[in-house]
Amino acid sequence: MATAPQNQLPLFYNQLEPLSSQTHAEFRVRATNVAPFLAKQHAVPLTVEEFPLVQRRMPIVFSAGDDPVPLALMALNEGYNVFFNDDGSMIDDELYVPAYVRRYPYMLAKLRPDSDELSLCFDPTSDTIGAFEDGPRLFENGEPTELTKGILGFTEQFEQAGQRTGQFLKELKDAGLLMDGEVSIQPDGAQPFVYRGFQMVNEEKLADLRGDQLRKMSQSGMLPLIYAHLFSLSLMRDIFARQVSQQKLPQQPQPLAAQSAN
Repeated sequence: MATAPQNQLPLFYNQLEPLSSQTHAEFRVRATNVAPFLAKQHAVPLTVEEFPLVQRRMPIVFSAGDDPVPLALMALNEGYNVFFNDDGSMIDDELYVPAYVRRYPYMLAKLRPDSDELSLCFDPTSDTIGAFEDGPRLFENGEPTELTKGILGFTEQFEQAGQRTGQFLKELKDAGLLMDGEVSIQPDGAQPFVYRGFQMVNEEKLADLRGDQLRKMSQSGMLPLIYAHLFSLSLMRDIFARQVSQQKLPQQPQPLAAQSAN
C-alpha cells in the first residue's frame, strides 16, 4: 500500500496515508465538536484570506526564519490555548477556527518526490475517520461520495490559498517590511513577560514606501491585509489577560516559539 512521505509532517499530523476507494472502502467519518490536539497549541498557521476574520479576536504574527508563515496566536506561551479547554472543546462557540485546523485530518500530499501530482491523504491516527459502524461513508460502490468530494474541494482551496499566502509573504520580504517582533507585558508588581521569536511588519518602513509601491499594494489587496495584521497586535495584552484569568501562565517568562507549516 502506498504511503505519503512521513518526514517533516506538518503541525498536528502524526502519519499520512493516501485515501483509497479499495483500502478504505468501508471508512466513515465521525462528527466531533472537540479538537484535543488544539488544547495545548498556542499558534496556528493562517492563510491571508483569513486575516480580516482573525484580526478581531487573535493577534496575527509571522514566524521567525527565512520562510515565515502567518500565525494566529491562541496564547502567548507554548503549551497553552485560551480559546480551548483541556479536552479540546471551544470556550467561545463564536470563535473563528482557522482553515488549517478545519482541514485536519486531511491534506493533499505528493506520493512521489519526482511528481507534482497531489493526492488526498489523511492522518490514520485521527479518531474521526475509520471503519465505523455509523456515520457518513467516504465511498459508495467504489466511488467517492459527495462528502469525499467536498473534502477534496476544501483541501484544494486550502492549497490555492497557501500559494497566495506564500506570494504575499514574498512581497513583504522583497519590500523589506518584516522585522523581529518583541512584546513586553508586566503584570502588577511582577517580572515582565517578554515575548520574542516572531516577526511583524515594520510600520516605519511601511510609511516610507513610495507612492507607487503603496498604490500597487492597495490595488492588489495587500495593504488591507497588512493593516489587519497591525491592528491585531493590540490583542496581545487581551490574550495575556485571558491567560492570567485562566491561570495559564508559566512560572517564568518564556519566549514565543515560532511554528512552521507545510
